[in-house]
Amino acid sequence: MSMAKPQMRGLLAKRLRFHLPLAFGLSLFAAAAFKFTVTEPRKQAYADFYKQYDSMKEFNSMKEAGVFESVRPSGK
Repeated sequence: MSMAKPQMRGLLAKRLRFHLPLAFGLSLFAAAAFKFTVTEPRKQAYADFYKQYDSMKEFNSMKEAGVFESVRPSGK
């Protein structure tokens, strides 16, 4: 009794027909998951922060704290 020969011809094409769509689908799922779990909340957090951000108030508080070397505090 002899053993059956392994299939060698067309093996890559046969395996790619299964693995390529699977890899493509998983990569689309991972990209969508990243977009909706990381990117969108981050963009919303930035939008919420800058809705109430006052740059002049922040500048004046840093100026009073002495952060800038080229700007003198207004109280001195």
